Amino acid sequence: MTENLTKAAFLEKVFNFEENKEWKFEGKRPALIDFYADWCGPCKMIAPVLEQLSGEYGDKLDIYKIDTEAEQELAAAFGIRSIPSMLFCPAEGAPQMANGALPKADLERMIADVLKVTK
Repeated sequence: MTENLTKAAFLEKVFNFEENKEWKFEGKRPALIDFYADWCGPCKMIAPVLEQLSGEYGDKLDIYKIDTEAEQELAAAFGIRSIPSMLFCPAEGAPQMANGALPKADLERMIADVLKVTK
């Protein structure tokens, strides 16, 4: 099940950019974060794919969604200019950003390559 994040939840579960200048992942598991908007067509297309992936990966991976309209400060902090944008946050190492409504196979490949998570 994907979870919508507010700024407060993001600071606690992903990255507290108010306290840390350098990336420091706060999560317990690797995370995929979808920056989206309700009016965005491609975002609507990818939403069921993310729900499906959430079910398939279970407790190996956290999948979060951030509404860029409601959480403009978060979107600005990550330089989000186009949506959907996906932030892949491995448990160790730097996060990677991917833009666009990626096909499920591409998302699975990035989850394996960047997040080091398999089903």
